[in-house]
Amino acid sequence: MTKPLSGRKAQAARNDEVILEAARAVFLDDPGAPIAAVAERAGVGISALYRRYPSKEELLRKLCSDGLIAYIAAAQAAVDELDAGGDAWPAFAGFMRRVVDAGSTSLTIRLAGTFTPNEQLYRDAVHADELNRQLIGRVRDAGAVRDDIEVADVGLILEQIASVRLGNDQRTGELRHRYLALILEALRHPGRGELPGPPPRPEELAARWST
Repeated sequence: MTKPLSGRKAQAARNDEVILEAARAVFLDDPGAPIAAVAERAGVGISALYRRYPSKEELLRKLCSDGLIAYIAAAQAAVDELDAGGDAWPAFAGFMRRVVDAGSTSLTIRLAGTFTPNEQLYRDAVHADELNRQLIGRVRDAGAVRDDIEVADVGLILEQIASVRLGNDQRTGELRHRYLALILEALRHPGRGELPGPPPRPEELAARWST
């Protein structure tokens, strides 16, 4: 069992979550915003924020790391479901819904190219790609999705859904799931007609992270 945090550590953890929530909101609105805007939104002093995150780069890396970890968890859950004998389509659709709910791809859209990833982020990205390839390959081989769908296609589809922002969080969530439902219908095997053009190349996607 996990040992409960002491009062001081528990408060520090709560403060950290407040800072990260504020940072997500601030940088999703404006990736170029100063770190002082995060402190103001979080209701903490700038010195307190700098003690936890000495630079904006470190804060951006933390946000993207958390988003990537949430994405990996969603992909791993789908792979585990397939390993347990689950049907391919529910496993794939569930993965897509979990990623949309997590909102992790929103960070990819807004923060790509605004900071330099560290080695841990690169390792996590490789792990996420391995899970993606395993998941998409298996659901495609099972005849659950179109034969011409590639891993990169799914990534950009999720980014397109994450770009939907209208009204408050509840309305944004409703709309994202509305368009996810439409896209899932288009992804199901066998599909109608040939897709124009090839899927994104790895180097095209990677170029967005160059600062």
